[in-house]
Amino acid sequence: VQLQASGGGLVTAGDSLRLSCTASGRTSGRTFSEIAMGWFRQAPGKEREFVASINRSGTLTYYSDPVKGRFAVSRDNAENTVHLQMKDLKPEDAAVHYCAAGDTAQALRNSRVWHWGQGTQVTVSS
Repeated sequence: VQLQASGGGLVTAGDSLRLSCTASGRTSGRTFSEIAMGWFRQAPGKEREFVASINRSGTLTYYSDPVKGRFAVSRDNAENTVHLQMKDLKPEDAAVHYCAAGDTAQALRNSRVWHWGQGTQVTVSS
């Protein structure tokens, strides 16, 4: 499967931003609606970290503590797209954000990733 992320940009602290990731193709014979999706981020000099994940049907989500209550992950299986709505952005949210595909939302939360998308840069000025 190929994952194409978009929506990054430069915002001011407190602003909102919506990232999107569109999938094409199959992975292990599965269609988009048969795989879990997630978002990770990597700031300069830091390791890539889990942000959020969502199960195949969109009924179960997980979030890392730093983004809980501010970010919301959703998916549209008809459009093969997963979104990350980010609100009240903080300078510490600045990073390259990556979408990822995996077996389950729990697996993605544990960084067990099948496929990575290319990153999209989020910059937050204070």
